[in-house]
Amino acid sequence: MAIRGPRLEFAVGAFLVLALASLLVLALASTNRQFGMGGGQYPLTARFTQVGQLRAQAPVKIGGVVVGQVKAIDLDPKTFQSVVTLSINNRYNQLSADTSAGIFTSGLLGENYIGLSPGGDPEVLAPGDEIAYTQPAVDLLQLAGKYMFSGGDAASGNDAAATEPASPDTQEEGDTP
Repeated sequence: MAIRGPRLEFAVGAFLVLALASLLVLALASTNRQFGMGGGQYPLTARFTQVGQLRAQAPVKIGGVVVGQVKAIDLDPKTFQSVVTLSINNRYNQLSADTSAGIFTSGLLGENYIGLSPGGDPEVLAPGDEIAYTQPAVDLLQLAGKYMFSGGDAASGNDAAATEPASPDTQEEGDTP
């Protein structure tokens, strides 16, 4: 058996400290640095006809700055709309009553998030209020499918030109009428 020296014991100890520190950083990153019962947050709700790939814990942003997160996504059994519960940081508790919410995508294939656009109403949203103005998510795959398989102008209703014979003005030379 090899004799353990102080350098080897120091290296093993340093490795363990670095491993524990990296686990702590990973734990902080996965919880978004939020501990406790969330006393510094207030709830708002918003109704959407389409939430796309939005998920719980998705960020809520104003002008690109994260101000909260999505707490829950439920379905209203009467209207069949998605009801999204937002948890907004108390620092931003002065959102005007005419604030609008939209579901956007970070980049082309990034994660979905809720973007808030504050309005100019002097009244503010109280905890538990509903955001009245919403914009649903855009499904990029469905949009691309409509474009690819629409048949060109047929989707826009301009297919009359395809069924009418060409007028003599537009015929090329060498064509017989």
